[in-house]
Amino acid sequence: MNASLIIPEIGIVGLALAILLVDLWTPAASKPRLGYLAAVGLVFIFASTCGNSIADNSLAGFSGLLVNDGLALFFKRFFIVAALLVTLLGTEYADRIAGGMAEFYVLVLLALAGMMFAASANDFTLAFVALETITVTFYVLVSFQKARIASLEAGVKYLIMGALSTAFLIFGIALVFAAANTTNFTVLHAASATLANNRLCWLGLLMISIGLAFKISAFPFQMWTPDVYQGAPMPVTAYLAIASKAAGFVLLLRILFVALPFITVRWDTLFVSVAAITILYGNLCAIPQRSLKRLLGYSSISHAGYMLLGVVALNNNGLAAILYYLLGYLFTLGAAFIVITLVCRDSDDIASVTGLNQRSPVLAAALALAMVSLAGLPPLAGFAGKLLLLMSLVEHAPVNPACWWLALVTVGGVVISIYYYFGVIRAIYWPVEKAPGAAIMLSPVMKVSLAVCVVGMFYVGLFPNTVVQAANHAVNLLRF
Repeated sequence: MNASLIIPEIGIVGLALAILLVDLWTPAASKPRLGYLAAVGLVFIFASTCGNSIADNSLAGFSGLLVNDGLALFFKRFFIVAALLVTLLGTEYADRIAGGMAEFYVLVLLALAGMMFAASANDFTLAFVALETITVTFYVLVSFQKARIASLEAGVKYLIMGALSTAFLIFGIALVFAAANTTNFTVLHAASATLANNRLCWLGLLMISIGLAFKISAFPFQMWTPDVYQGAPMPVTAYLAIASKAAGFVLLLRILFVALPFITVRWDTLFVSVAAITILYGNLCAIPQRSLKRLLGYSSISHAGYMLLGVVALNNNGLAAILYYLLGYLFTLGAAFIVITLVCRDSDDIASVTGLNQRSPVLAAALALAMVSLAGLPPLAGFAGKLLLLMSLVEHAPVNPACWWLALVTVGGVVISIYYYFGVIRAIYWPVEKAPGAAIMLSPVMKVSLAVCVVGMFYVGLFPNTVVQAANHAVNLLRF
């Protein structure tokens, strides 16, 4: 029974070991193609999860350490799709990584295994192990381009900030254990009456939240994001922006709304402040950026602030809106990073995409649509996601009037973001100088990947009901 709950995770680890073995007999020139083997394996593992309904009741295993419920299933599918995109990007980026491509794909898969365990975590012990599995693999992935000083510098910065956030996290878990004598989320929830006014438990949750702020790039641990995004290899930056952020959010939801919701409901004003600062910091700092990766790094910070609106709302609509937003974010950033990976070979400066419409109208249109979606304009996924988050926030505003101020900050952040996102679009279609460069050819794999991302942006934005229903089923077991 226990083993049946982690079949996808076992499959991921088995796939990673298989790639290491196949690598032994693969010629050096063919090693980048191991990414296709990883991609095919991920497709089969994703298909194996489709036999389960997202509305299934929660199934617990391993003495309550993990659960398989709608929330876990939603995020496991999300992580697999994100890893699939990253492995395919890795095959396109292989010529810019000096060897070790098999190890690159293995690390991507091991990080995926950690994310999937994080999605099912029902105990601080498993949550910590899963989070460290993710973080340690990213230490290596970020600095994978050993010949680039920028990559090594980014790895060191990520290591230092990651170690600091881990210290907050483990000390917070220790305080919660000291207060409750348990690390199990279900048991903690059952003891809510005795822990609701326990200051030690409150302090523990505060430190845990600070540690998780690192994973989602939220204040006060957002500083690492632009530097690490710029220095990391392009596929790794995409993985950090999409999957690693989602892993932080699924753990945040589990801890705040499964383990300790009795404290969370009293902290809505604190979360209002964190969300507002995160939104303003990300958007204001993005304005002067010339590096596309740094711009998307600051953008990632602001989007973490937007998603925190769902936490502030303290209702199921807000939590479902976070999941909806993440799915739209997956397709949007997927399209953006595919284009940037193909176009920005020597530099990630905005000048790299100057006059892109003359070199590849398809890539130009895809990047422009991604910028429009990130800005939150209709009819793409970003607009619907922000609208749902704002609606859930307004629903909570009669209880906490500070939500009205947060809503104004959110709208202001969207207006500010239009300026720098449309700066990219202006460079694509209305360059100041004529951009030199040959036409850009897309491989069949990249054509399909880009088409899926663009269609996903439109589908999530124009037909939200299916995704909203799936998100509602995923969060219906979270308790307040």
